[in-house]
Amino acid sequence: MYHATLHLLRVTGLVLCLTALIGAVPARAVTLLRDADIEYALKQLGAPVLRAAGLSPNQIRILVIDDSTLNAFIVDTQHIFIHSGLLTKLETAAQVQAVIAHEAAHIANGHISRRLGNMQTARTAAGLGMVLAAAAAASGGGRAAVGLGIGLQSSAMRNFLAHTRAEEASADISSVRYMVRAGVDPQGAIEVQDLFRGQDALAESRQDPYMRSHPLTRDRLRALKGLVAGASARTPPDPTGTYWFERAKGKLTAFTRAPGWTLRRADSSVTADIAQLRKAVAYHRQSDLGRALSNIDAAISSRPNDPFLRELKGQILLESRRASDAVKVYSAAARLAPREPLILGGLGRAYLAAGNPQEALRTLEAARGRDFSDTRILRDLAVAYAKMGQTAMASLVTAERYAVQGRFKDASIHAKRAEGALARGSGPWQRAQDVLSAAQRAGQR
Repeated sequence: MYHATLHLLRVTGLVLCLTALIGAVPARAVTLLRDADIEYALKQLGAPVLRAAGLSPNQIRILVIDDSTLNAFIVDTQHIFIHSGLLTKLETAAQVQAVIAHEAAHIANGHISRRLGNMQTARTAAGLGMVLAAAAAASGGGRAAVGLGIGLQSSAMRNFLAHTRAEEASADISSVRYMVRAGVDPQGAIEVQDLFRGQDALAESRQDPYMRSHPLTRDRLRALKGLVAGASARTPPDPTGTYWFERAKGKLTAFTRAPGWTLRRADSSVTADIAQLRKAVAYHRQSDLGRALSNIDAAISSRPNDPFLRELKGQILLESRRASDAVKVYSAAARLAPREPLILGGLGRAYLAAGNPQEALRTLEAARGRDFSDTRILRDLAVAYAKMGQTAMASLVTAERYAVQGRFKDASIHAKRAEGALARGSGPWQRAQDVLSAAQRAGQR
C-alpha cells in the first residue's frame, strides 16, 4: 500500500512487551506510520483533552497504525494508537478529540494499569525499557522488514485490549467531561459512535475491531447521548484544532491515496498551505520534482517557522538524490525543532547520503537519545559507526535494533560480537549485556 519513498516511516511489528505479557503466538504484524508532522498535529489535538483528564500531553504519545479498519486502543499508560482508517474516516477535529478523550479516560480511570499490574511478566518487560518499543524499520529500499509482532486478530490480543461494558460506561462519562472542560464540542463523541451503529449485528469477522474492544450497546449509546445533551450547548469548532486535523488528514491521504485523487481535492483544503503540502506530496510521488518543490516552497513562504514543512522539503530532495541540498533544508528544520527525533533522523540520513558520516553519527546519536525505539534511526546509526570504522559500536546498535524488533537470536549474535570488542564495564559494554539478558529472558519465555 505504501511507497518506499514514504517518510511516513514504515515500522513493522507492534509491541515486544505484548509477547511477554500475553505469551501469544504472533499473528500478523502491525505497521506504525511515523511522521513528525502528523504526530505533532495529533499532539495539538490531544493536548486540551489530555490536560482536562489530568494527564500530561508530553507523557502520552498518539501514534498512527497503518490499518484501514476503524479502531483506536491503548496497551499501556503512555501511548494512544489510532488506525489510519479511522483517522481518514473522521470528519472533524472534535471527532478525533472524542476518540482521544475516550482512550485517555481508560488511562485516567486505571483500566489498563490494572491489567498490566496483574501480568506476572510486566516488571520484566518494563525492565527491558521496551514497554512499547516498535519494531523493524524499513530496510534498504524502504520495504518493511518482517518482524515479530502480535496480530490484532489474535484472541489473546483482543482479550488484552477488550474493555468491559462497565469500563466503557465509565470512559463515556469521563470523556464527555474532559471534552466539555477542554472546550471541545462533545457532540463529536456521538458522531464517532454513529460510525459503528449496526456493527453489533454483524458477524465478528466483519466487524471493525473497535467494536470488539469497545462493546457498544443501545443502552450505552442512549446513555452517551443523554450525557452529551446535558453537558452544555454546542461549542463552535476551534480554528486551531480544525487546522491541525485537516493538515494531519491531508498529509496522510496524500501519502496513502493515488496522487490523482489528492490533486483533484487539494484545492478544497481549509488553508492554502495545506493544499500546497498535499500537492507537493502528490507531485513528489509522481516524480515531478519541479512542481513538488514549487508547492512546498509556497507553503514554507506562508509559514516560515514551521519545521515540518521544511522536513517535507528535505525528504523530497533526499529521495530525489539531492543529498547536499537536503542537508541544508533538514538543518534548517532541525534548528526550528531541535528536540524532534524524526527530523534529526532525517538530517542524519541526509548526512550519510552526502558522504559526511561524522556529522551523521553526531546527529543520529542525538536522535537515538530522544527515540530509542525508532529502528530506522538505529539502522542508520549502525551504518554511520561502520563508516567511521567503529565496528564494535555498529554491532552494538545493530544488536539493539534486532532486540527492539524482537529478533533476539540475531540480537544475541551481534551483542556478543560487540561485547568482545568493547571495554569491559563501559557504558556500551553494559548496553550489550542488557541485550544479551533480554535475549536470554526471551528464550526462557
